[in-house]
Amino acid sequence: MKRVITYGTFDLLHYGHIELLKRAKALGDYLIVALSTDEFNWDDKQKKAYFPYEKRKQLLEAIRYVDLVIPENSWDQKDNDMKLYQVDTFVMGDDWKGKFDFLHEDTGVDVIYLPRTPEISTTKIKHDLNMN
Repeated sequence: MKRVITYGTFDLLHYGHIELLKRAKALGDYLIVALSTDEFNWDDKQKKAYFPYEKRKQLLEAIRYVDLVIPENSWDQKDNDMKLYQVDTFVMGDDWKGKFDFLHEDTGVDVIYLPRTPEISTTKIKHDLNMN
């Protein structure tokens, strides 16, 4: 079984997120989503999600492409996650291009950056709704 993992906050879930998850799942048989916790978002990313972790987790678990949701608690957990979950492919949006190439050297996983859906993002939604 080929295992794929991706990471993110997945706040204000939108069709760009769904497209990313669909394309990530197509790269393997089992998709793991490491979902940023509220604490990690605030302490390390200096951003507050609109929906709390448990609600975002419920939303992701309801998506047919997602097989498992795990917490993302730190930037440094990725190496360990690759080994613990026997990951074959690490996937992120191409706005992160080059930032996680070290995972291939460290763990041997394939690192793939998928194109984002250009016309939509959580940042754009927040801006359009004047939530910034």
